[in-house]
Amino acid sequence: MSRWFRSEPMEYISLIVNEDAAHDCLADLGRLGVIQFTDVTTDRSVFFKSLKPSFFLLLSQLNPDLTPFQRRYVSYVKRCDELERKLRFFAGECDRFNLELASAGDQESFIRSSTSKEKQLLESIEVELEGYESQLKELNSYSEKLTVEYNEKVELQEVLEKARRFFMTDAPRLAVSEISTNRYNGDGNDGLLANDQGRDLDMRFSSITGVVSTEEKSRFERMIFRATRGNCFVRFAPIKQPITDPKTGELIEKSVFIVFYKSVSIENKLKKICDAFMAHRYSLPDMDDSPAIDRMLTENAQELVDSRTVLLKNQDTRYKLCQVLAENVEKWTWITVREKAIYHSLNMFKSDVAGMLRGEGWVIAEHLDEAKMCVARAHANMDLGQSSLVDQVPKPWPTPPTHFTTNKFTYGYQEFVNTYGIPRYREANPALFTAATFPFLFGVMYGDIGHGSFLFCAGLYLLWNEKANEKAKLGEMAAGMHTGRYMITMMGFFAIYAGFIYNDMFSLGLNLFTSRWKFEGQDYYAVDNGAIAEPTSDYGSAESVYPFGLDPIWHVAQNELLFFNSFKMKLSVILGIMQMFGGTCLRGINAIYFGETYDFLFEFVPMICFASSLFVYMVVLIFMKWSINWNSRMLSATCLDPGGDVWATDVYEGTWTVCDGYNDNGYYCTPWGYTCYNDGTDTTADLCDLDYGGSGDGCQPPNLITTLISIALSPGNVDEPLYKGQAGVQNILLAIAGISVPVLLLAKPYFISRDMKEQHHGDEEGEQGEEHGFGEIVIHQAIETIEFVLGMVSNTASYLRLWALSLAHSELATVFWEKAMLSTLNMNFFAAFLGFAIFAGTTMGVLLMMDVLECFLHALRLHWVEFQNKFFKADGIRFAPYSFKAVITDASATS
Repeated sequence: MSRWFRSEPMEYISLIVNEDAAHDCLADLGRLGVIQFTDVTTDRSVFFKSLKPSFFLLLSQLNPDLTPFQRRYVSYVKRCDELERKLRFFAGECDRFNLELASAGDQESFIRSSTSKEKQLLESIEVELEGYESQLKELNSYSEKLTVEYNEKVELQEVLEKARRFFMTDAPRLAVSEISTNRYNGDGNDGLLANDQGRDLDMRFSSITGVVSTEEKSRFERMIFRATRGNCFVRFAPIKQPITDPKTGELIEKSVFIVFYKSVSIENKLKKICDAFMAHRYSLPDMDDSPAIDRMLTENAQELVDSRTVLLKNQDTRYKLCQVLAENVEKWTWITVREKAIYHSLNMFKSDVAGMLRGEGWVIAEHLDEAKMCVARAHANMDLGQSSLVDQVPKPWPTPPTHFTTNKFTYGYQEFVNTYGIPRYREANPALFTAATFPFLFGVMYGDIGHGSFLFCAGLYLLWNEKANEKAKLGEMAAGMHTGRYMITMMGFFAIYAGFIYNDMFSLGLNLFTSRWKFEGQDYYAVDNGAIAEPTSDYGSAESVYPFGLDPIWHVAQNELLFFNSFKMKLSVILGIMQMFGGTCLRGINAIYFGETYDFLFEFVPMICFASSLFVYMVVLIFMKWSINWNSRMLSATCLDPGGDVWATDVYEGTWTVCDGYNDNGYYCTPWGYTCYNDGTDTTADLCDLDYGGSGDGCQPPNLITTLISIALSPGNVDEPLYKGQAGVQNILLAIAGISVPVLLLAKPYFISRDMKEQHHGDEEGEQGEEHGFGEIVIHQAIETIEFVLGMVSNTASYLRLWALSLAHSELATVFWEKAMLSTLNMNFFAAFLGFAIFAGTTMGVLLMMDVLECFLHALRLHWVEFQNKFFKADGIRFAPYSFKAVITDASATS
């Protein structure tokens, strides 16, 4: 874990290799994955992103005279791009046939494998893929042409059948209906109509038939109606079998249409509308000529069978070819991206001497010797006389990239932090602490034994399938779950742990160790509402303490909510202040490590003083209030009868003393011997023997919120003190907090300006720059001071979300249990079954899904905002090594 606390040390090296051995050198370094090549000048640097996702290289111009397209190996990169295009085309064709790409095997095995003909591998793949592409394109072109012809025949067949059915059934019926209407609506002119009846039946309308998309049918009909002003008769008939689109291969629902009209101008409009809607028009013979229609249907049906046979043969050929491609696409892709990474990196080398290439980059310090061995081995394998050189050179930037060595467990937490920002080089890594505190704070909010067990089992399931998931191609969500499998398991574990602390399982308390409290009549299930539970053992004894967690009796007490609110609220404040104080301490550790004296003396020390004097002191008061025996203190200020049963019991920790007034006049006494006159003049301060001051003199438990507020608003005034001299101590702490703020605001800018003045020696231009620089420093420091001072207050309040989320979780679980289960158990079997279904559904949907996400996000915010802003700069540069594993992983993720 010590290596995880700070990033790996980096060395900046210069690499000189022989041009003939450059490819082999880069291949070995890519397998090693410990170097990040750079291209450095003294004046500027830019962030360059390579052509593959997340293969980032920090570059500036090593060859300022050359554009990216003038680099030595740019032609090789273009060839790799072309191969990638072909491979994407092959993968798309395989996907159209629902063929899954065969795995190329284990990435580690592929990376370690090397051949002596790696240089010629690119040429052989190019030739092979060129042949496959031309063959597949030719088949696709022929398939598209066949599909168009087949679709036309299918549509023509449907148009013929639908049109003939219309003329045989609908047309005579409509004609008879019109004649009948004219006959019964006549007004005595039947003779004239009778003379023209035969002529009306013989009238012929022109028609257009075709096929249009069913989705466009309504718009098509509406457009015809508007364009012809209703002077058309339109009928549609759906085609039962969807038509295949020749370009996309998608199935499209289509309908046959027939439009009757009686005008040449309308015909022109109809043709334009059909073209606009991409409707296919078909010319039909006279529908009264039945033999011609039957002959046309028969011929078209035969041609349809022949077209289908040829089309299926073409599809089978393409399928077999895609099967061959699916077996090799991933392997070819890995080879291509590997070669592309090599040539892309070689483009960053400069040819200073003929036959030699020089490159520079960052390398992990402990792997420097391995990098040297890789370069030397590549030259030795080629028997080259010119020796290579790997040597350290001065660093071109003050901040090297940041790299942490992680494993399966730590990787998820490191990515968790990197999502917010990359740590600076050698800065304290928040992920080390996040690995422990994040699942713990989640458990504090989600604490429930039952719900936590579900989450814990889900994490164990992911761990059980770890190897299978690593080899499988997972979706975005599944991949995220797999990455955070250890985090999910720990979240479930700490939820169970917190559930045992709260003694809460599906809103029910578990009486694991026998409750230390008991109601009268409890054994006979006859407890009256409002009854008071009595302890089963003497107060303060070992037997009176529940061994682990909270006593289950609190879950049935009427003051349950009041008790849990007080407990969880104080617990939230304690955990929050401890985490923020730890983050502030890390700030000091960073200052010591980097030798930043001003930051340590004038930032860290005032921050620690301010936080300790107010907020850590609040935690001390909480623990003091918890540890004090208030029964004894309050009893010491209580008037008792020395002859009564309470006198001389073990409740009072002091020495029982009978007062003089009892012996003389029979007055009551306090346990320490003070005479109670019972005339209304005795105050709690008079009766208390502690003499701490205030109204209670230390014998009454204080309200801590009031105590903390009075520190700032009423200095020196403590109404209910916990210890002697509390007012003076709080005045000193308030003074420390007050002094630390101006020190934090002004001390660092003053000493920095003094150093600047000594450097400039009174030069006028220097004084102007000094004033300008000093103003910026003061503004920056003012922002830092305001952010810390106000942040301590707001962040402490923000940690109360631990209490709020825990309370919400437990209350929701209680509502679901009482309303869904308890209310139905005493009805009947069906009601109980239905109630359990509702209980299980709401528990799964709300508490096991929504609430898990909610608690996760709140714990995330507590770490990113409340904890990390105390020390974390998050402006580092991520180490992006030249690694085959990285580019192959990216290629597999995007494929």
